[in-house]
Amino acid sequence: MLRSMYSGISGMKNFQTKLDVIGNNIANVNTFGYKKGRVTFQDMVSQSISGASAPTTVAPLKGGVNPKQVGLGSQLSTIDTIHTQGSLQTTGRSLDLAISGDGFFEVANGSGGLIVGSTYTRSGNFYLDSGGDIVNAEGKYLVGVKTIVNGVVTETEAPINIPTDSKSFSIGSDGTISYVDKDGELQTAGQIAITKFSNTGGLEKVGSNNYQETTNSGEPLKGIAEGDTGAGSIVAGALEMSNVDLSEEFTEMITAQRGFQANTRIITTSDEILQELVNLKR
Repeated sequence: MLRSMYSGISGMKNFQTKLDVIGNNIANVNTFGYKKGRVTFQDMVSQSISGASAPTTVAPLKGGVNPKQVGLGSQLSTIDTIHTQGSLQTTGRSLDLAISGDGFFEVANGSGGLIVGSTYTRSGNFYLDSGGDIVNAEGKYLVGVKTIVNGVVTETEAPINIPTDSKSFSIGSDGTISYVDKDGELQTAGQIAITKFSNTGGLEKVGSNNYQETTNSGEPLKGIAEGDTGAGSIVAGALEMSNVDLSEEFTEMITAQRGFQANTRIITTSDEILQELVNLKR
């Protein structure tokens, strides 16, 4: 069979994947904290018709000859997650938090006062449960790197609790959560942990706006906002929007569609040539 037919098939498969990623980007255009994906391609192995030869050094002298190769199509190179900063939308809600920088909120389940199953997110819409703990939409606890237990500051990671009888609370740009207790005294509930990774592109999406670390993301560098990790600062009363640009996605969709059509044309043209070869025998 013709090599061009298989090259066309490989191109069609790749553009299908590209359209899948574009469709997911557009579907999440209004998802808080979503980071868009990008597909890149690379050529497949080439079949050598003849190799290169060096210039001769004895008579008769001849110049060098370049190799002759026929490419066998394309293949998927990477599916990248682009972790650029999304625009901030002001909401005015106290527990809507955005990160101006490269860090992530850490959310986790609880077990015996400890945290388990940590994941990381840029989506900062948090809530208070009936016990005063700060949780996300799934009920996972927002992890604090500094917490206050019975008036004692602890450095261990734990959920952050705002007493249910407090009159009001506020969150500073460094993640410190302050509240006014029932006696009118200003107290500190703890400080939100901000986590940074050496390779954010190595994080794995696990759904619900969450990421988990992988062997290529590096160890999580846990600290506080504007602190030892350099992960950025917290903006209270705002949420980070998706970094999807619809005009860019529609343009990529058009180029992917045309690329897919061009590869189908390669297949139909190759089929016509094969038909002509079959018709030689009458």
